[in-house]
Amino acid sequence: MTPVELSRTVLHAVRRAVDEGELSVTVPARAVVTPPGPGGWGDYATNIALQLARPAGRPPLRVAEVLRPYLVGAEGVVGVEITGPGFLNIALESAASGEVVRRILRDGPTYGHSDALAGQVVHLHAPHEVRALVVLDATARLLRSQSAHVRTTCDAPPEPEWRAVLGVHVDAYGDIIVDSSDHAVTIRPTATRTIPIPLSLSRDAARWALLHPAAHDRPRITPDHLVQRESNPLFRVRYAHARTRALTRNAADLGFTADPGSIDVTPTAEHLLPALADHPRILTTAATHHAPDRLARHLVSVADAVLPLLPTVLPRGAEKPSAAHRARLALAEAAGTVLAGGLSLLGIDAPEHL
Repeated sequence: MTPVELSRTVLHAVRRAVDEGELSVTVPARAVVTPPGPGGWGDYATNIALQLARPAGRPPLRVAEVLRPYLVGAEGVVGVEITGPGFLNIALESAASGEVVRRILRDGPTYGHSDALAGQVVHLHAPHEVRALVVLDATARLLRSQSAHVRTTCDAPPEPEWRAVLGVHVDAYGDIIVDSSDHAVTIRPTATRTIPIPLSLSRDAARWALLHPAAHDRPRITPDHLVQRESNPLFRVRYAHARTRALTRNAADLGFTADPGSIDVTPTAEHLLPALADHPRILTTAATHHAPDRLARHLVSVADAVLPLLPTVLPRGAEKPSAAHRARLALAEAAGTVLAGGLSLLGIDAPEHL
């Protein structure tokens, strides 16, 4: 579907809402659709709800909620999410096709890596503070995944335990002269209240605790990051990955393997497919904005989207493996691949058994 065709689809949704008496507005001549901005989702976004809010006499968010069901049911649309004050983010069927799954399985953990920042030289500098250094390390990984050349420095040498426990490494420290041709960035997120606290957690839990919150938010360093239950986002991400790997092993025992084939956009896959297709954009955005927290939140979204799919992957009882089972297995494996690759960029392990 082209942007022009999608614009017509959006207008058709408005017209249907008007015909059904859910909106009282004049249908505009044009609906603007653009690639999603930061914090967006899917393939395209439209501000039509904000445009119609005043004539409709309703808040933009409410207008978006009225329009969403009409868009979800439109041909070629596989998912619609509302973000911000009322932007409608739309994922298209072409982005959710088996081709995306094939690409993920082909590229493996490097799916989403690109040359978007090739030729760019970035100098990342951090103060002598543990969270700043962990964010610097993850940001450097993201930038390198987009082919940027990265140099990292710090005011003073990292503490030995920061290197040993958190895997922190910088290229140089002290008074550093920055080349005028470099793109210089100082990483200065809101610090932890006391430096030693993150070291009370495991390496993976500590890194997640420092990377998952946005840079302006103060991280919570508590034992909650270690608990193995659904309330812990890191556990959900790693558990979802481990479950996908277990499904691959179990399917092999049953004598079948993954085949993307024709992937049905069932309710359980409605949110997963667009999230997988959106992964390359997330990596580029997180790298460009020096914001590994965007990747961490995206991984939580992928995990939450794949978990409902997993019970449907294997045949039940005397049921024989079918093309649908093979396609679902391919989709699950693709999700596991994205989770593993994303965790690696955050410097966190993705165990196959949990």
